[in-house]
Amino acid sequence: MNRVAVVMTLLALGAGLPSCSKDGADFEEVPPADELYAEGLRRLEGRNILGLYTHVNYGKAIETFQAIIDNYPYSEYEVEAQLRIADAYFDEGSYDEALSYYRDFGDLHPQNPKVPYTVLRSALSHYNQIKSINRDQTSTKEALKYLELLSTRYPYDPETREGEVILQQLRTRLANNMMEIGDFYMKRLQYQSAATRYRRVIDEYPGLGLDAEALFKLGICYEHMKRIDEALRLYHVVLENFGESRFSWRARERISGTE
Repeated sequence: MNRVAVVMTLLALGAGLPSCSKDGADFEEVPPADELYAEGLRRLEGRNILGLYTHVNYGKAIETFQAIIDNYPYSEYEVEAQLRIADAYFDEGSYDEALSYYRDFGDLHPQNPKVPYTVLRSALSHYNQIKSINRDQTSTKEALKYLELLSTRYPYDPETREGEVILQQLRTRLANNMMEIGDFYMKRLQYQSAATRYRRVIDEYPGLGLDAEALFKLGICYEHMKRIDEALRLYHVVLENFGESRFSWRARERISGTE
């Protein structure tokens, strides 16, 4: 048999074999949306390890909920799956990913009753990344932005009441940070820079317990800047409005030594 005949014979034999094309491949059947959702919830519960701690495989849980989004985009479980993915990232500590999903949820479902929850969670995602008080306060400011949005847009939701407590804490944090910057400049005799910070505390963060201190220290700055009348006016404000403050007697001393 010549070479051509051999090739033709092999081709003929191959034609009779079962097809291995992609079209004939068996694909694994995707479980129904409700089963996937229940499985995702079970994964989020985690499993107990030797009675010592609970291990949660967040990656597998996210994959399970993502399967709902990919295969059942119009099911009643699809919206909940988006939220569960965001929560899984949040609980895992992957706050940037959580923020992305919470924002997308609000953009895609603006009328959903759980949007206030996603706004609060967005604020907490920033809150959980806040550094020490003498470090950059970008995360604090971003958290405040979401909390103020929550308070303005959803004033009667339960999440707003929870957010207001955190809002007060963050405003106090920023005010203390501003006071520390003012003190930093004052110690270095940079009175104009210090005065700017104390003034911001008075204007932007009133009623947080720092008013008397900020007014008094602003008065000190004005004294060194030869703005004596303004300094005296501030000392009198401290005396008249914050008589119980430890800065009250110090203001009285400054008045006695200046007038």
